[in-house]
Amino acid sequence: MMADGFMSDKLKKLLTQKPLLWTEHAKFKMRQYGLSEARVKRVLRAPTRVEAGIAPKTVAVMAPASNKKHELWCMYQDTKKARRIIAAWRYPGVSPVREPPPFPEDLMA
Repeated sequence: MMADGFMSDKLKKLLTQKPLLWTEHAKFKMRQYGLSEARVKRVLRAPTRVEAGIAPKTVAVMAPASNKKHELWCMYQDTKKARRIIAAWRYPGVSPVREPPPFPEDLMA
């Protein structure tokens, strides 16, 4: 990774880790689909695909399962202080590609 002097402010904003807040719905779905907290964090940290979530101001991230027969999805919402995990689920097969998430204006400037 680059030294601090060479890293742009935009890149710093993207790489900062926010504390995770888990909703009760997300915890329930993780139990239902047999997903551990560590596995969901791995999907968040290294997604294969990133899309706009179906709820307003949310982002959905995907990583394939180890057996390649399922996809693991996680939907989250960023607030100023934390990243709220809204849902996590398994999708059987390969899901269709949707639109990418909109980038915040302050990152694009």
